[in-house]
Amino acid sequence: MPNNSTRWPPPSSSTAGSRPPPPRPNCRPTRSPDMPKHLLSLHDLDRAEIVALLERAAQFGDGIDARDRLAGIGVCTLFFEPSTRTRLSFQRAAQRLGADVLGFEAATSSATKGETALDTLKNIEAMGVRGFVVRHREDGAVAALAAQAGPDTALINAGDGRHQHPTQGLLDMLTIREAKGADFSGLKVAVIGDIRHSRVARSDLVALSKLGVGEIRACGPASLLPGDDTLSGCARVTDDLDAALRDADVVMTLRLQRERMEDGLVASLDGYHRDFGITTARLRGAKPDAIVMHPGPMNRGVEITDEVADGPQSVILRQVANGVKVRMAVLERALG
Repeated sequence: MPNNSTRWPPPSSSTAGSRPPPPRPNCRPTRSPDMPKHLLSLHDLDRAEIVALLERAAQFGDGIDARDRLAGIGVCTLFFEPSTRTRLSFQRAAQRLGADVLGFEAATSSATKGETALDTLKNIEAMGVRGFVVRHREDGAVAALAAQAGPDTALINAGDGRHQHPTQGLLDMLTIREAKGADFSGLKVAVIGDIRHSRVARSDLVALSKLGVGEIRACGPASLLPGDDTLSGCARVTDDLDAALRDADVVMTLRLQRERMEDGLVASLDGYHRDFGITTARLRGAKPDAIVMHPGPMNRGVEITDEVADGPQSVILRQVANGVKVRMAVLERALG
């Protein structure tokens, strides 16, 4: 039977020897009144806040009864770009918390008639919805909406252009934590592929740095590496896949973001697979217990082979499962 009286957060060591307060059923992470409810970027969270969210997500994974956390609160998945995993896992997370969930997809909405994203948000706010999970094609679009939202409204960034995808970063950290433990200081992490166009990579790199990972290696063709300070926390930046994989504990391979690319950045998919695709043979350069990650959707035979994606070192479906738990923790923080 799940333990419905799990305390959150656990008592600190400073209270040792004193009489503990009685357990409170269905307790949740505390949030100071001045803490923003929005989650727009992992830059907005410090290490302690990231760890607290990961630990709360793990508690949800243990099966605690969460059906009353957001009972009666409206949550809308406001997606202006296509999505499968992120949209459905946010909807599943909100349902498990007891929220009233509304779905929105731009292709079947008044956005096709010229309605702006802000007008869409304001109209759904007027229906009594407090939580918005927003995906948009433009960098910074979610933050711009958050700045004009009502005082009781919380926005969660579900991916904005090339900028950030904070809940993907969190679920990736939870997946690493489950496989490798809470101490990241001894880990070597290789991030492979189209980093230039990847909001996932940007969120992962922020989270890895804040959690004190031992070494980050970035690898990809020069045309797909960012020219700004995105890679400033990387110990090595290379176009040599074998060097990036050598003795790696974690291999993160990224989708080619062809919808965001200018022509000519990748000469051919076959050539990309030859130079940067994760195959069984290339993976032998990593540690024998290395895990392989991919944010999805995968281009099989381009970024990764079937044998690796479906093999024993793959944690790709574990990432998907962890997405629901992490998004429950994020929604609770925002609206609980």
